[in-house]
Amino acid sequence: MGKERLVLVGNGMAGMRTIEEILTRAPDRFDITVFGAEPHGNYDRIMLSPLLAGEKSFADITLQDRAWYEERKIELITSEAVVAIDRDARTVTGAHGTLRGWDRLLLATGSNPFVPPVPGVNLPGVCTFRDKADVDTMLDAARKGGKAIVIGGGLLGLEAANGLALNGMDITVLHLMPSLMERQLDGDAAALLAADLQRRGIKILTQAETVALTGDAHVTGVQLKDGTHLPADLVVMAVGIRPNASLAKDSGLEVKRGVLIDDGCTTSDPGIFAVGECVEHRGVTYGLVAPIWDMAKVCADRITGADKEKCFAPVASATRLKVTGIEMLSLGDFSGGDGTEDLVFRDPGRGVYRRIVLRDDKVIGAVLYGDARDGGWYQRLLRDGSDCSAFRDALVFGEAFAGEVKQPATALPDDAEICGCNGVSKGAICSAIAKHGLTDIDGVRKRTKASASCGSCTEQVEAILVATVGDAFQKQTGVKPMCPCTDHPHEEVRRRIAAEHLTNMADVMRTMGWRTQDGCASCRPALNFYLLCAWPKDYADDPQSRFVNERDHANIQKDGTYSVIPRIWGGVTNAAELRAIADVVDKYAIPEVKITGGQRIDLLGVPKEQLTSVWRDLNAAGLVSGHAYGKALRTVKTCVGSTWCRFGTQDSTTMGIELERMTWGSWHPHKVKLAVSGCPRNCAEATIKDLGVVAVDSGWELHVGGNGGIKVRVTDLLCKVTTSEEVLEYTGAFLQLYREEARYLDRTAPWIERVGIDYVKQRIVADAAGRKELYERFLESQRILQHDPWAAQVETPDADFAPLHVVESLAEAAE
Repeated sequence: MGKERLVLVGNGMAGMRTIEEILTRAPDRFDITVFGAEPHGNYDRIMLSPLLAGEKSFADITLQDRAWYEERKIELITSEAVVAIDRDARTVTGAHGTLRGWDRLLLATGSNPFVPPVPGVNLPGVCTFRDKADVDTMLDAARKGGKAIVIGGGLLGLEAANGLALNGMDITVLHLMPSLMERQLDGDAAALLAADLQRRGIKILTQAETVALTGDAHVTGVQLKDGTHLPADLVVMAVGIRPNASLAKDSGLEVKRGVLIDDGCTTSDPGIFAVGECVEHRGVTYGLVAPIWDMAKVCADRITGADKEKCFAPVASATRLKVTGIEMLSLGDFSGGDGTEDLVFRDPGRGVYRRIVLRDDKVIGAVLYGDARDGGWYQRLLRDGSDCSAFRDALVFGEAFAGEVKQPATALPDDAEICGCNGVSKGAICSAIAKHGLTDIDGVRKRTKASASCGSCTEQVEAILVATVGDAFQKQTGVKPMCPCTDHPHEEVRRRIAAEHLTNMADVMRTMGWRTQDGCASCRPALNFYLLCAWPKDYADDPQSRFVNERDHANIQKDGTYSVIPRIWGGVTNAAELRAIADVVDKYAIPEVKITGGQRIDLLGVPKEQLTSVWRDLNAAGLVSGHAYGKALRTVKTCVGSTWCRFGTQDSTTMGIELERMTWGSWHPHKVKLAVSGCPRNCAEATIKDLGVVAVDSGWELHVGGNGGIKVRVTDLLCKVTTSEEVLEYTGAFLQLYREEARYLDRTAPWIERVGIDYVKQRIVADAAGRKELYERFLESQRILQHDPWAAQVETPDADFAPLHVVESLAEAAE
C-alpha cells in the first residue's frame, strides 16, 4: 500500500507548524505537497517588523528554506495559490493549472488585511503590512524619505509605524477609536503607550476617521472626516485582518467569519482539516501564535491518529508589544464589569502600570505596561484558576512579593509554557536537550524554536539548560550575554562597534543578529552609550534610550516632583549665584532647599511643568545643570586646601575646579564622582570616590575605584604626579579608559575589581603614549558633546534631549 497523499494549501506558519508536528508523529506516512502563493519557503511573519526596521535579513527570519523541503521529500509549489477544490474527485487546482490529488487536505489560507472601502485605496503608494512584498514596498518608499501615514493603531499598525520611523520617515498613526490597541490595553495603559510613541517621534491621532486617500498617479495624502488633510508619500493600511475563507466557501465547506472547524480541527468535510487565522472555532477566530500552535498539535494528532480524542481547547493568550523600548503585555479578560475587582499599581516616574482583574479572588485578566517580567506568572494563575486570597495584598507587585522565593524556570512543571511566541513547554525543551545532546541556546532554538522570536524567555531557557547539562553549558557559552536580545557579551559588542564602524543601533542589531525588533530596556541604554562613546562625531544621541531622569534632566522624587541641582564648580559659589538661587526658590515656591553631600544646593519639590522655567532663570544667572540625574560626571568635591587651611599642602580648590571644568557633561557607564583633598587628612573624602586626588608635599596622589555606597570600597593608589597638568591628563585618560572598556551600569569599583588595578596602571601609568591617546580622545569627545541640557531645553522646550554642541571654550561654557 502506498503512502497517503497530504496536500497543504498555504505555505505559512500555521500550516507548516502542523506539517512539522505531523512529521514528528509519522515521518514516513504521507507524500506531502505544499502550495504557497509567495515565491519563498516559510518565514516568520512575526518578524516582519525587524525585517522592516533593517535589524534582520530575510534569511534570518526564514523558518524553512527550499533545502528543508527537499531533505524531507516535500513537494513545494511556490508562487501559485490554489483556486479550486474538487471534494468529489479529491483534487486541488492551482492558479497556473497545477493539479494534485489528496487523501487528506489541510487548509491554512491565513487571513487577508482589511482595507476600508474609501476612495483612493488602490493608488500606488498604498500598501498593507502582511507579507514580505509589503515590507519591500515600504522599504522602497522609505529610501525616498518623506511622510508616511499608518491607518490603524493596533499591534500591527504600531509595528509598521516604528519600522518606518527607524528608516527615517516622518510618521503619523491614525486610529479610529479613542485609544490605541483597545483590544489589548485599557485606557490608562494606552495613554502611556501613546505618550511613549510620541516621544519617539511618532505622531498619534485618535478618533481619526479616514474618508478618502487623495492623489492621481500616486497617493498624496489622507482626508479625514473632520476636514483635515494630511500629506503623505506612503499610506499603510493596518486596520485589521479577516479570515481568508473564500476558497473553502467556494468548495461548499461550512463558513461563517472563518472556516468552521470542530474540536479536532476538522471542517464540515471529514477529509479536510483547517488551522490558523482562516478558521473559526466555537465562534472565535485567532490571530495570536500561541493558540494556533495548540491548534497545530491537535490537528497533527487527528490527521496521524496519534490521539484521536485530542481536542483544541484554547487558553487565554498574552499579547506582547514589540516596539522600541516598550514592555507591554495583556492577557485574559481585562474589561472588568460586574463581580470583578481591579488591583492597580502606578509608578509615573518609571512609566510602570499594572492592572490585575479578579473575580472571586482569581485572576481573570491583566494589563502590564513598562515592566512585564511577571507576565508568565499571572498567566499561570489565570490558566490554573488559582485562588489568590492568601497573597492578594502582594498580588499586584509580582511573584517575588507574593511568596518567599520567585519560582525559577527549573521548578516549573513540564507542561508550563516557557516560550509564548512559539508555544514551547518546559518539557519539550528538556526532551530536546536530552534527545539531541544540546548544550547551547542556539541548539535549543533550532530544535524547539524556544527563544527564537522575541527573546524574552531566553533567561528561562538558559536556566533550564544549565540545570540539565551543568558545566557543559557554562563551557560553551562563556561570558554572559549583555541581555536576552543577544548572545554577545558587552565586551564583544563594544569591540565590534569600534572595529566594524557601526554607528547606529540598527547597524549593531542587524550585524550582530539581535533577536528582537528594537532591543529592550536593558540593551538600548547600553548601546546608546557605547555608540556615543565610540563615535561622538557620527552618532546622534537617542533620548528614548536613556533612563527617565536623563530624559527629564532632573531627578524624579517619590511624590512625582523633581529635584533641580545646579552645578557649583568645586563647591565654590558667590553672592550672585546664591541670590539667583534664592530668587528662584521664592518665585516658584520651591518647598525645600538642601546642601548636598557633593557641596551643591538641591532645590526639591519642583513640578515637572515648572522645570523649564526654573532652568531658564538659573541659566540667566550663569548656572548650568549639575547632571545629578545622569550616568555622568556628578561632582568634584574639594576642601579649601592651601588657600585657607593651615594644614593644606596644595591648592585643592583650584585643582578641583579645573577638573570639573574639564570633565563636566561627560557621559559614562555609570555616575562618576571626583574629589580633591588638600592634604592627607582627606577632608574631601577623596579615597572613596571614583577618582580621588590627594595633595602631598611633592605634588598629588591619584586614587581610583572608590565607592561610598552600600558596599564601601576604598580606592587603589594609581600613581603620584607632580603638576596640575599631569593630574588633568591622568584623570582624562583614566575616565576615557573606563568609558571605553567598562560594561554599562558598572561603577569604577566593580570594573577595577574585574580587570585588576595592575591592568589599569599598565594602561595609564606605564604606557605614556597610550595615556596621551586616551586623554586626547576624552578631550575630543568633550569638544563635541559637552553641553548644558538645561540651556538646550530652554531653547527647544519640546525636545527630550536636544543636543547642543558648544563651540566656545570650556572656560566660556562654564562662565
